[in-house]
Amino acid sequence: MLGLPVSTEVRKIIPKKKVFEHFASDMSAERRKSFDADVARITVCNEVSTVSLNLADGKDIHAFFVVQVSLRRKEFDKQNIVFIARTFGQNLVLVLTFEQEERLALWQTKLIMDEWQSAGSQTLHLQGLNMDAVWESVVTQIGHIEVESGHTLNEQIVLDDKRAKLQKEIAKLEKQARAEKQPKRKFELVQKAKTLRQQLLLDEERNDRLA
Repeated sequence: MLGLPVSTEVRKIIPKKKVFEHFASDMSAERRKSFDADVARITVCNEVSTVSLNLADGKDIHAFFVVQVSLRRKEFDKQNIVFIARTFGQNLVLVLTFEQEERLALWQTKLIMDEWQSAGSQTLHLQGLNMDAVWESVVTQIGHIEVESGHTLNEQIVLDDKRAKLQKEIAKLEKQARAEKQPKRKFELVQKAKTLRQQLLLDEERNDRLA
């Protein structure tokens, strides 16, 4: 799966019954019902480790698994994916599949997902000389993250999130300003958007100085 080496291939179906039993204390009745409505089947497809590949061990990452999650519906509850990604106690790359489409997901300080694509069209490139570096390369590929000089991967994720939220809020304020008929209110909205743009610019300049 995902164009990974044959040496990493495994195939182990994890019955949902075992998931419910093993994580009973972590699942409310409502969460179990939602999980069952979203998830049809869970299959471990690949193990990427120092055993399956000729790679040095990492300080933090020793292995990760590629897990196919067959969905019953395309509009799923993201919290069920978070549950799988965080509760299983392993670093996981989740291949979410629905009919003839798939998207990749993982947990790295937050749930990171790419967009839906044709099933079987995606590949992962294992870049790096140890497991830490390989995992970071996988995260950056799936999240389309460019780690800027002077930042760690997790720091970059936080920075990108902050930037995206500011840009979204600016776009929202500018749209409201264009639609506003009252001059005073329009001016207030424009000023708020301008303040956020200045904050965004200052953040960018600060990051450039740290690089």
